[in-house]
Amino acid sequence: MRYETLRISIEEKILTITIDREKQLNALNTQVIDELHQALKEAYGDEKVKGIIITGAGNKAFVAGADIKEFVGLNKEEAFRLAKKGQQLVFDFIESGSKPILAAINGFALGGGFELALACHFRVASANAQFGFPEVGLGIIPGYGGTQRLPQIVGKAKAMELVLTANRINAEEAKSLSLVSQVVLPEYLIETSKQWMSQVLSQSPEAISSAIKAINAFYKEDRDAGFNTEVEEFSTCFLTTNYTEGVDAFINKRKPQFK
Repeated sequence: MRYETLRISIEEKILTITIDREKQLNALNTQVIDELHQALKEAYGDEKVKGIIITGAGNKAFVAGADIKEFVGLNKEEAFRLAKKGQQLVFDFIESGSKPILAAINGFALGGGFELALACHFRVASANAQFGFPEVGLGIIPGYGGTQRLPQIVGKAKAMELVLTANRINAEEAKSLSLVSQVVLPEYLIETSKQWMSQVLSQSPEAISSAIKAINAFYKEDRDAGFNTEVEEFSTCFLTTNYTEGVDAFINKRKPQFK
């Protein structure tokens, strides 16, 4: 299948999916979500594919967030459907996938991009990578699983800090928090990511699949309640005047004036 927002390549059983919206810093929109789902679905069913790497086009951004322009005018119910669809089609689909998926993070991983990286089974970052959740500055919260997956890795206190302050962290701090497995120079990112994936693929594929399922199972008690709460609270933010102010300020490149 041909994709408009993705580039697909395969080498030595490793499928690389590149989100190809470089001018938009690879921001996630509904088309990217739909095409990512289809590409992953095909990869899961392809016996030639044993592992998957997700990265972004260019050297500035992995994914700099969701496409905020698609948020304009959404009501609560529409925002709920947007977040729920994204979680089901991509983020949960990655996390629960039977094949190992690595995020090769080349630059900004913000908002939905950070959430995409967190949904992958492990991560390698270039030295220029930055991570953060800017959502509260828009009058909303992460809606693709960020409030649930981040504390699983960094703990509740650090997750609260990162989400509530909207502060960014660099690649080395991300490594110190176990968010990424290795930090490398940008020119070595894909090569190093393939080395990591090759090491995984040298093991039993059935055992790898079982390990992913077993590790995920540790976090599944009350997991659905947590994700459902996130979707509910994300969409509730769309009822507020501060959401309207935050998105308008973002689009018009000014500082928001929250009340």
